[in-house]
Amino acid sequence: MIKASYEVVQPANSQSFLVRKFDRLAFDAPYHFHDEYELTCVIKGSGKRYVGSHMEDFVSGDLVLLGPNLPHCWKLEGSEIPTEEASAIVIQFNDAFLGDDFFNKFELQLIKKLFQKSACGILFHSDTQAEVNHLLMALVEEKSNFRILISLLEVLQRMASSDEYILLDQHRVIAERSLAERERINPVLAYLVENFRKQVSLDAAASIANMTTNAFCKYFKKVTRKTFMETIIEYRLNYAIQQLVQTDKPISEISFESGFGDVSHFYKMFKAKMHLSPLNYRKRFMRNLLTGDKKQSA
Repeated sequence: MIKASYEVVQPANSQSFLVRKFDRLAFDAPYHFHDEYELTCVIKGSGKRYVGSHMEDFVSGDLVLLGPNLPHCWKLEGSEIPTEEASAIVIQFNDAFLGDDFFNKFELQLIKKLFQKSACGILFHSDTQAEVNHLLMALVEEKSNFRILISLLEVLQRMASSDEYILLDQHRVIAERSLAERERINPVLAYLVENFRKQVSLDAAASIANMTTNAFCKYFKKVTRKTFMETIIEYRLNYAIQQLVQTDKPISEISFESGFGDVSHFYKMFKAKMHLSPLNYRKRFMRNLLTGDKKQSA
């Protein structure tokens, strides 16, 4: 049975934080969590990003800061880039890596606020994304430990002074939970992340949470603000949407691959969410894509 795994982060040598450049192994990691903050920049690759109860597409350039104990993973799906070429830069650190009171200094108050917001997971975009990714590419090639440290502080300050960001868990679904509640709900979310395209069992999820099914259903809705089935359907529809716009697979094949056992049920759920049938959604996407290409070439 899949559970959210706890990762122990151990910086190399005597470094106070960890900087790594990964190949596709970064995307093979299971849904997991750890005590450290994590900054991830996707150099190459696309697919689905899972942060807490939030699921969203990601593409090359994806830049996300995660707070401690926020479960997460990136899964490669339908990328035009060969999976063996997928890569990412990952930096992991705790808020005391420069001393217990370092980030309480007045000059670092913006970074302190950044850390507080990261409990929800922060996605950066626009100029901030481009500039920070450029800084990270230089940082990962730097040989001087001193320069690496200064560069990390510059990266944190650049993100902290930006308003070009989106909170991934906008309702603070995971961030506001107690440690005991996070330890209970994280394995359940991991079960969904790894199994939503298959047959998902309410009994299995309740067992993971060590609860009766009735108690679990009430608990799950209290924590996520969605029912267990609503969450599963949302995951499946988000996956189906990606397949519709990135592949030419038949609608029926996409329906089954996304976890829907019945095509008519898939059509019903899709239309309720998107107000279009899957086929019309694909046609509209392709039409908008062609229109955009013509405008760019004009």
